[in-house]
Amino acid sequence: MESSSQIMGERFAMGHASAASWQHAARQVAEQLGDRDEDDVGFIYVTDHLAEHLGDITSFLVAATGTLNWCGTVGIGICATGREYFDVPAVVAMTCRMPGANLAMFASVDDAITSYSELGSGPGGAFCIVQGDPRREELLGDIPRLARDTDGFLVGGLTSSRGAFEMVAGHPTDSSLSGLLVTSAQVATGLTQGCSPLGGYHEVTRVEENTVLELDGRPAMDVFVEVLAEAGINDLRELSGALHVALPVSGSDTGDYMVRNLLGLDPEARAIAIGDRVEEGDALMFCRRDQEAAEADLRRMIHGLKERALRPCGGLYFSCLARGP
Repeated sequence: MESSSQIMGERFAMGHASAASWQHAARQVAEQLGDRDEDDVGFIYVTDHLAEHLGDITSFLVAATGTLNWCGTVGIGICATGREYFDVPAVVAMTCRMPGANLAMFASVDDAITSYSELGSGPGGAFCIVQGDPRREELLGDIPRLARDTDGFLVGGLTSSRGAFEMVAGHPTDSSLSGLLVTSAQVATGLTQGCSPLGGYHEVTRVEENTVLELDGRPAMDVFVEVLAEAGINDLRELSGALHVALPVSGSDTGDYMVRNLLGLDPEARAIAIGDRVEEGDALMFCRRDQEAAEADLRRMIHGLKERALRPCGGLYFSCLARGP
């Protein structure tokens, strides 16, 4: 049985625990959080060992802390300050007070759009903390619709579980996408992909779906091989699974990018296949992922956040399954 707590100023509080039963874990977290009836929202994440009890745990924390509105989901692994939980039953929760902000839980994209129209846009549109069910086909359409119809900037991730795929947004929900919509609040975001860039960006000049035929007017595979040679990489077998492509994040003012898998090479067509669709005129960069690069990139992101924002009171970190425990 393990637990810890941290009070991050008066406006934020966090607790986490691992225990054999959900009741014991929830009780420990509640004791760490204390009385938080003035807080606006709570975030809760549980490992998939406790997935089917997410609703019970949330109800317990509502009663124990006084924080009424909770948002969260399930992960195969979860983390807290200085601690990560993987393949054990565990809970992590954080509550916060956001003076002056307009907040609305949404159990579906339609709910979010309605709330946005009722709250008013505020400067810069909406900021949405989202969680999605990867099993739902409509998710791929719901994500851009939410961003478009709320003028929203979205952060968050997908539920990951070897059991139940549970989500809570004010109450348990089984929609494709749910979460918290915020306007008129000061927030800062950063993106770390655990990668180090190999060279700069290249323009996609010929493409068929997810197969890139040309970069900068030249065969894509030739450009790829040259980039590797300039980085001192001569044997692809040594880096199997560590080489990826990076696509710039539209609208980012910090140079953020999204990493996609490099699926294969076609020596005959001199083409590369990637795990996303791009269009002619898009930018693409190659990158390398390993433990050293992941740690360096995470530190870079955190330091950048500290420089851009006022003194942080608390934060949420969403990580992909590729990072592992």
